[in-house]
Amino acid sequence: MVEERKQQGKLIVFSAPSGTGKSTIAKLVLERIPTVRFSVSATTRQKRAGESDGVNYYFLSKEEFEERIRTGGFIEHEFFFGNHYGTLLDKTHDVIDSGANILLDLDVKGALNLKKIFPDNSLLLFIKPPDMEVLKQRLQGRQSEDEASLSVRMERARLELAYADRFDKVVVNDDLEKAVETITAIITEFLSNT
Repeated sequence: MVEERKQQGKLIVFSAPSGTGKSTIAKLVLERIPTVRFSVSATTRQKRAGESDGVNYYFLSKEEFEERIRTGGFIEHEFFFGNHYGTLLDKTHDVIDSGANILLDLDVKGALNLKKIFPDNSLLLFIKPPDMEVLKQRLQGRQSEDEASLSVRMERARLELAYADRFDKVVVNDDLEKAVETITAIITEFLSNT
């Protein structure tokens, strides 16, 4: 008797400049494709009331996190606002080995690194703003940016946009519903290919 091999799960990665609508699109896509769940990242920040380890984040000590950096335990990691954040390689393997499909929100370099590790079962989606002026207006509309931070975000957006052609698919978010429909169709097709 031949043992049936369980199908591996798939990884869908969203990358986009801040202000492009990536988080909103991710939330709406996850509602439409219930077989995909959002990735759980690791962090060194303190657990907040109501948060659970392995559900909201994998909460690691600074020492544990730094040891995993040294041993290549992350697909990608960043340090900001005084804490480390990253995507654990072993947890990602565990999820896809279980047959589950996950959506990850990664910066462009993290996305490209993930594609090197999981070339056959990952889909990289880059979400673009219609143009830089619209992006600037969206960031200003948040009313959370001063001129200096707005300038930094715009410069980072220019750098990220330079990587768009290295992604599997690029979708322009000039109309939210249209972008969600397009991305949902792309992911649905990707998941149906075995």
